Amino acid sequence: MTDALNHLVVDGNEVLELKLVRTVKDIEDDEASFGPEMCHQVFGENENIFGYTDLNIKLYYSAGSLQTYLGIDYTNKIEPSKSDGMKADDVEGALRKVLAPGYVTNLDRFISLLGKDRNFVPHGQLEHAFPLESRDGGEKRLFEVYYSETSTPGFLAYHQRLQTFLLWYVDAASFIDVDDDQWTFFTVFEKYWTSDGEVRYATAGYATVYRYYAYPRHTRPRVSQVLTLPPFRKLGLCAALLQSVYSHFISQPEVVDITVEDPSPEFQRIRDYVDAKNCESLSAFQPAKLLQGFSPEMEKQACKKFKINKKQARRVYEILRLKNTNTSDKAAYLSYRLDVKNRLNAPFQKKKLEMKKLQKVLKSEEYMATITSTGANETQSRLSSQYLDLEEEYRRVIHRMDHD
Repeated sequence: MTDALNHLVVDGNEVLELKLVRTVKDIEDDEASFGPEMCHQVFGENENIFGYTDLNIKLYYSAGSLQTYLGIDYTNKIEPSKSDGMKADDVEGALRKVLAPGYVTNLDRFISLLGKDRNFVPHGQLEHAFPLESRDGGEKRLFEVYYSETSTPGFLAYHQRLQTFLLWYVDAASFIDVDDDQWTFFTVFEKYWTSDGEVRYATAGYATVYRYYAYPRHTRPRVSQVLTLPPFRKLGLCAALLQSVYSHFISQPEVVDITVEDPSPEFQRIRDYVDAKNCESLSAFQPAKLLQGFSPEMEKQACKKFKINKKQARRVYEILRLKNTNTSDKAAYLSYRLDVKNRLNAPFQKKKLEMKKLQKVLKSEEYMATITSTGANETQSRLSSQYLDLEEEYRRVIHRMDHD
């Protein structure tokens, strides 16, 4: 592409504006706008859009039922006849592939659809209601979590609009197969009142959980997708939503444990926080017991009470032990670090044993080549770096626990 055409290339993240619209006033309110964190899943790997001058893409949703408006504005568009056949990117075509059917491109039509939210009530069964502090320390806000399945009347059409948010905020996002009735859904809404005293609901986030079968008559629910929409972040909503998921499944005797699919570092931190807060109340995780090391009783209690698996229970133990370790006490802190490093080192030790066996059967040069390719010599520095990263993560969880 020539330099002369560079001004026709824009970053999709900078020209896309999203809104959750409660009233007509929000349409003109710039403070109600928020942007995407990524757009490569819609506009391609480099996230660029070509062929327009002053391009603006407006993707507005009614706050409750998520009726959708798509507006595409620009002052100029490249013409193939005047530019050696070069065409502008088909912006609406790219969005049409991912937006739920029924979106509108006429703003007046969207405004008329806002009226639907007056009668909108969340689908499914109310699981949990809780207040949260506003970010500015003002009045408390009320939130409700609802549980739905694929058979819940009206839910799938709503979910089709809701899941489009994943593309802007979750890397490698994929839409789930809603024909599979093992999917379950937890949607969270802010419940608020209009100036006329009418109750309204605003979509704030959601989680999807798949119920995996476990022999002989058990299930292992796995948390798959979790998203808090940007206007509702930094309130503690994701932790409350995860706790609602736990509460739903913990009471079911057929549930073996609750797992998480490929958690991002941010979500793992929230999971650690919720699990550590929960386990802190258990007798096996009291300070005196923590200092004695990870025990089968910790694993047993974490699983029985909160359906936490062994791997996560061990992680929770490490967080709570650090929380209860006086790091000014050199001996106590050293004991803690060695305990965690021994756990981190276990896979390397296993590899070392395997290498010893190989040494007996390989020629000298083959053995040296194997050591080089597997990075066996880098173990110590890798272990140290791994530990430091882990302790930093744990400290962030503990900081949040201390400031609740």
